Amino acid sequence: MTSLAPQGSLGFRLEARSLAALALAFSLVAVGIVPSAHAAKAKASKEQKDPREMDARQAFAAGNYKDALDIYTKLYAEKLHPTYLRNIARCYQNLGDPEHAISSFREYLRKAKDIGTDERNEVEGFIKEMEDLQKKNAAAAAPPPVAPDKPLPAGAPPVAPVAPQPMMMVQQQPGPVPASEPAPFYKKAWFWGVVGGVVVAATVGGMWAGGVFSAKSHNNCVAPYYCGN
Repeated sequence: MTSLAPQGSLGFRLEARSLAALALAFSLVAVGIVPSAHAAKAKASKEQKDPREMDARQAFAAGNYKDALDIYTKLYAEKLHPTYLRNIARCYQNLGDPEHAISSFREYLRKAKDIGTDERNEVEGFIKEMEDLQKKNAAAAAPPPVAPDKPLPAGAPPVAPVAPQPMMMVQQQPGPVPASEPAPFYKKAWFWGVVGGVVVAATVGGMWAGGVFSAKSHNNCVAPYYCGN
């Protein structure tokens, strides 16, 4: 007759071991030592990075910061990951654009919640560096200061201020009156006097030549005219 007690004990022990192994597996999954299916999938997805990230890193390493900036800007617009903000800020920093670099660094600190103290201090150091550059650029663009007047040597008498002289009105004198042009000779009185004398002389001469003033003309008077003696 076969005893059943030993067989029952063995089965119980095997079942207990199975339950313990199962509980251990669940506990390892819970603490993250053994990756679950979701964790494994997330890890595989993380390992499959966008190939444009490699292009951006190569451009940044080669000093082509503008090309790297364009790639990181597109990646952030598509994925909204805060790490791209840090990379964008670093591109602006190397391009010498403090305004955009400071803005991107601060936005990165605002959105990246899981960064450590060392990284935060590093980013804040970048911001301080860009703020100094910003002040330097502003000082270079400002006009040069006006040099103050040199002080008088010791013992020199003070110089009295010079009062402004009143403005004198200069009146322009009228210029000389231009001499009038002489009147034409035919408008002068003496000309017409001469002409009149010539006419009278010619008339008298003509009458004399015609015998008006001769004795013969007196004897040839015809009645009823009286010619006189």
